[in-house]
Amino acid sequence: MAESHSLALSLTNVSKAFDGLRAVNGVSLSVAPGERRAIIGPNGAGKTTLFSLISGEIKPTEGQIHLFGHDLTRLPPHRRAALGLARTYQITNLFPRLTVLENALLAVQALTPVKLHLHRALSHYTDDFARARYVLQSVGLQEKESEIVRNLSHGEHRQLEIALALAGAPKLLLLDEPTAGLSPAESHMMVALLKKLDPAITLLVIEHDMDVAFELTNRITVLHYGKVIADGVAHEVKSNSLVQEIYLGAVWETA
Repeated sequence: MAESHSLALSLTNVSKAFDGLRAVNGVSLSVAPGERRAIIGPNGAGKTTLFSLISGEIKPTEGQIHLFGHDLTRLPPHRRAALGLARTYQITNLFPRLTVLENALLAVQALTPVKLHLHRALSHYTDDFARARYVLQSVGLQEKESEIVRNLSHGEHRQLEIALALAGAPKLLLLDEPTAGLSPAESHMMVALLKKLDPAITLLVIEHDMDVAFELTNRITVLHYGKVIADGVAHEVKSNSLVQEIYLGAVWETA
C-alpha cells in the first residue's frame, strides 16, 4: 500500500465487530487525491458501516484510517469534518421547515467560529450568504433559494444535500447512494451534477445502480460479508467471476 501521507484516504486492516459479528472485516483501501471510487456489494456487505467508520460515527474494532496523512482513527466526526471530510446519507438530513438558502447558510457556518456568535444579525454575514448561494448554484438550486425545503421534490432534496456537503469545501466527499429513490431522469441529472464537481474533490460513492457506478467513478471496490473481494477499474470488476456470481447473479457484457 502507498504511504498514507500521499493518499486522500488510507484504510489499513479496518474491522468492526458487533457482538462477535464482523460487519467490516480487515478492509484495506488506498484512494488517491481526486479519485472517483465506487463501493458496491449486496445488502449487508458492510458498505454503510464502512462509511460510518470513515466519518467517525462509529469506532473501529481494529485498524487505522488516515485522511491526507492525518490519523483519523480515534477522532470524533467534527474533527474529521474540519480536516476536509464530508458525507451524505441514504436518508436526507435537512431542516424541512427552513428555506433552501437557510439550510445552505447553516451548513456554511457549521465549520466556522460564526456558529458561536448567537447575538449578531444574519445580515452581517455577507461572505457566508455568498458562499451559501455559490453552493446552491453549483447544484442547480439557485432559483429555489427562497423555497421551504419540505416543498421540494425528492430529487431536489438530494441536490440540496449535496450542496450542504459542499458548503465546507471538503477534500473528500462520501456519497451514500446519491441516486436512491430517484427517477431515471433524476438519476441522469444527478450523475451529470456530480461529474461537474471540482476534480480536486475525492469522491467515495456507495451506489446500487451499476450504470451510475461505472459512469461516475474510475475505480470499483466490491465488498461481500465485510471483506473486499474485488478491486479495480470497471472492466476488471465486470469480468471478475466471483463478483458476477455473488453480486450480480449473471454475467456482464464486458465488451
